[in-house]
Amino acid sequence: MSATADLNRLGQSLWLDNITRDMLGDGTLAAHINERSVTGLTSNPTIFEHAVAAGDAYDDSIRASVEAGKDGEGAFFDLAVDDITRAADLFRPIHDKTDGVDGFVSLEVSPLLVRDTEATLEQAKELHARGDRPNLFIKIPGTPEGLPAIEEAIFAGIPVNVTLLFDKDQYLAAADAYLKGIERRVEAGLNPHVESVASIFISRWDVAVKDSAPEGYKNRLGIAVVQQAYVAYLELIGSARVQRLLNLGARPQRALWASTGTKDPEASDTLYIEAFASPLTVNTMPEKTLLAFHDHGTLGEPLARDGGDSEDVLAAFEAAGTDVKALAERLQGEGADAFAKSWRSLLEQIASKSQALTA
Repeated sequence: MSATADLNRLGQSLWLDNITRDMLGDGTLAAHINERSVTGLTSNPTIFEHAVAAGDAYDDSIRASVEAGKDGEGAFFDLAVDDITRAADLFRPIHDKTDGVDGFVSLEVSPLLVRDTEATLEQAKELHARGDRPNLFIKIPGTPEGLPAIEEAIFAGIPVNVTLLFDKDQYLAAADAYLKGIERRVEAGLNPHVESVASIFISRWDVAVKDSAPEGYKNRLGIAVVQQAYVAYLELIGSARVQRLLNLGARPQRALWASTGTKDPEASDTLYIEAFASPLTVNTMPEKTLLAFHDHGTLGEPLARDGGDSEDVLAAFEAAGTDVKALAERLQGEGADAFAKSWRSLLEQIASKSQALTA
């Protein structure tokens, strides 16, 4: 039995953090599903930027969009929705088998809207309608401006993948927005079953402190942050507030461990997969990390339900001069900026290809 199957049997969903048109067409994604226990997929602007730049797989779609009078962003969403819905159809049997718990794919709103609540919500509604799949998550950032959009999207019945969360406080704020949306549905007499995940980013923590980590604590800050978030997650889903909603037919918003590819070449390439084994959660991983874990990963002890040594680790970093709370806020801002940069680069690539293809 493979390590990926073992992790799935523990109760964690393994999602691929990648999508390309070639992967959809040559059987690669189907193989990940059938052979490596992959049960979902996420995308982001950087992933699509790399996919479009990699070759000519998207040329026909870009040409058709241009001929239909679409601009760069319109052309992008044409090809993105096409890819995402094809992936959703591959995962649909898993979604049906799990009664809507798993088998999701994710499509992100424009990162240029990160500070615009109303525009974020409008685009979330538009993409949800265009995708027209029950197993489609719309990704909305858990920034201060994104939180009201998350609440409104959930109230409107749109499944949401909350992205760009970096610590337990940001997670709890996003979870509160989700619960408010569900509570409003209950008050309005609507079905409270609207799925959501809360994506907490990991590896950027250790990249940020790679030159300032206390001796013996290299590549330990991200794990400690997840341990703290996991405790908060377990406490929340065991709370009276959540259990009341579960009794009325809601589902818990699952925690998702994101950015789990190892950035340090001297560390294990399966570091964050093995460290974050935990039931009723999701781990979304790059394809390289998925293949590495399937090949030589091991399933150790699950995440400690009491936080393990996370308090000591965070205290050591604070003593060494790292303001962990301030760093979480900085990482969220930098993550939003990085996605916006990838988005602009993606639109430039599409514009350049459009010009060349129609010349």
